[in-house]
Amino acid sequence: MLTKNNGYQNRIETVMIENLVSEDHLLRKINKYINFSFIYDLVEDKYCLDNGRPSIDPVVLFKMMFIGYLYGIRSERRLMEEIKYNIAYRWFLGYGITDEIPHHSTISQNRRRRFTGTDIFEKIFSNIVKQAIDNNLVLGKILYTDSTHLKANANKNKYEEKYIKVEVKEYVDDLENAINEDRINHGKKPLKKKNMKPEIKRIKSSITDPDSGFMHRDRKPKGFFYLEHRTVDAENNIITGVNVTPGNINDATPYLQILDEQIEKYGFEVKFVGLDAGYFTAPICKGLNDRNIQGAIGYRLGPHKKGKFTKNRFQYVDEWDVIMCPNLYPMHYKTTTRQGYREYISDKNNCSECPYKEKCLYDGNETRTIRLHVWEKYKDKVKRFTMYDQLGKRIYKRRKETVERSFADAKQLHGLRYARFHGIEKVKEQCLMTAAVQNMKKIAMILSSLSFNSFLNDYSHKILSYAYFIFRKTNH
Repeated sequence: MLTKNNGYQNRIETVMIENLVSEDHLLRKINKYINFSFIYDLVEDKYCLDNGRPSIDPVVLFKMMFIGYLYGIRSERRLMEEIKYNIAYRWFLGYGITDEIPHHSTISQNRRRRFTGTDIFEKIFSNIVKQAIDNNLVLGKILYTDSTHLKANANKNKYEEKYIKVEVKEYVDDLENAINEDRINHGKKPLKKKNMKPEIKRIKSSITDPDSGFMHRDRKPKGFFYLEHRTVDAENNIITGVNVTPGNINDATPYLQILDEQIEKYGFEVKFVGLDAGYFTAPICKGLNDRNIQGAIGYRLGPHKKGKFTKNRFQYVDEWDVIMCPNLYPMHYKTTTRQGYREYISDKNNCSECPYKEKCLYDGNETRTIRLHVWEKYKDKVKRFTMYDQLGKRIYKRRKETVERSFADAKQLHGLRYARFHGIEKVKEQCLMTAAVQNMKKIAMILSSLSFNSFLNDYSHKILSYAYFIFRKTNH
């Protein structure tokens, strides 16, 4: 039967917006399980309580921003258009069908005038994490950390070369003490105390966004980027830490500080961490050992020439303090360098008659030198746990299901591929808000699922009780 729509758009209808949003809509779940009232306390000192024009409700303002990050709407102008025509968005914000939606500049003006230079976005993110902790969704026993790059809003060809100071690493004093102790144990004089000064480094600085960093890594795009260093909890993949650096910063540089900040902020009792091979450095392995934390970290063979034996083919024997080469000849200690590496060198006579000479020695060399860090034992401990312990294997394997999955969702669903703003503080705002809505979604979905399962269990119990009652009654 052919049916034609008469198109009565001008008729008056009486409807309730509450009935137009389905019960299983994501925004309903978020509104039910996430408490947003804390925002009033965070912004109270940024508003005048008894003077000026009436403002938009701050909770409504931030809910608008949450909608944009939740559904990957990058333009604030388009966000307001979507709110205007989307019934679910209006319901979530508390607007009626005919209520006027604020101008799109409302968000940008509040960000520029009220929230610039504040930690409001970090506090919002932290509060959402604490709500997850209160609902027993975060245990803080196993943490996964990784970084991903965000394309900066800058042309890679518009830059100027600058000289910057690279600050001295925090672990330098401990490393110097370890080096001198190792030299003394080997009968050598300790090195003289070196006055460590900041290193001067030449970099490419973007004219458009000077806070970004020029990244040129293997199998990565070249250009100006930011790095988001993200930590997730293994229990339910809740994001517990977000830190943003320029794209030219090594992943391992801020890691221990990021870990300490989360332990202090949330009181985590971390037992294990899962990291990729970029974090497999001696300072990190020692730092984890000092904190009584076991790392499951990826391991690389390191740079080597094709067809030549890698360092992995040489075995260190602690009792004799020698390294055994593939032909079982000992390589003896030579020195400990200022960089913290013990050098072991082979015997020239042994190498000249060795059948593995072509695979072991590099062109023009008569001996082979192997370098071990003075903190190599901490790296060996991590390597053994990751490669041979069943628990270590399981922890490392779950990286792709936790932090890597979290980054994939952020980029695919929430617009984290590109930086929306200029400047590291505004990019950090984007990363924090993206992580916050991911956590909101995760919390709401898990708690609604638990609530539904509880309902089914109660309902099943009542059905069984009623069936048992009928059975007893019919048998009597």
